[in-house]
Amino acid sequence: MTVDPNFLSALMILKLEGVFTLTGEERQALHDLPMRVVVLKTNQDIVHIGECPLQSFLVLEGFASSYKLTADGVRQIVALHIPGDAPDLQTLHLKRIDCSFASISPCKVGFFQLDDLRRICERHPRLSAAFWRETLVDASILREWVVNVGRRDAYTRVAHLLCEFLVRLKAVGLVENSAFDFPITQANLADATGISAVHMSRALKALREDGLIQTRRMHLAVPDWAKLVNAGDFDPFYLHLGVNAAAGFRPAPQPKAAAL
Repeated sequence: MTVDPNFLSALMILKLEGVFTLTGEERQALHDLPMRVVVLKTNQDIVHIGECPLQSFLVLEGFASSYKLTADGVRQIVALHIPGDAPDLQTLHLKRIDCSFASISPCKVGFFQLDDLRRICERHPRLSAAFWRETLVDASILREWVVNVGRRDAYTRVAHLLCEFLVRLKAVGLVENSAFDFPITQANLADATGISAVHMSRALKALREDGLIQTRRMHLAVPDWAKLVNAGDFDPFYLHLGVNAAAGFRPAPQPKAAAL
């Protein structure tokens, strides 16, 4: 399947320019990156754990996940990926993939050869640094997810995850009036937060009843961002967004305790 290369480069440029402005040559290099586009149904594997891929991929539409399975087949989702994400950039440096990647909604991904990407990195060191930064941000998000799963209750975990999704989607222009498409099943959300499907259903119901979220089919709206931030113990610092991208998303400063 062919796709407008301007669309492909626009996604990557929008993501990278949240950090620094690209030069004309850097933009052109991304524009010229050869890419093969594949349309996926929900729950299709993209890359399997243990593989030694010769290509990497970019999420163009829909949502994907990184996941691992226990010995008895229980799945833990360790990351969620949105349009503009290149989840497996570690393949530039690591031979084998240490987790699996799959679509969790109808999804469109673009595959590019690692050799082509390496040539871009050699010719444009700032792009190489930007791609390396993306892998570091992924690691930062994973550390926050460990805290979320290990130390927050179900209600707070889910609120935190929804806060993260809104901020990340806003950074790539996919949020309108604090609302966004959210075609992710409760089972996937449960696997991402380490709770049962029953607990996920209860947490979402409680968030709706408290007026923090509104859901309709595959759409989610946040009527009161400040309350959702407070419920989710959320601070976007760990996402390492640019100053402009993070504006308006930080929690309100708490008043200092009076000196004794």
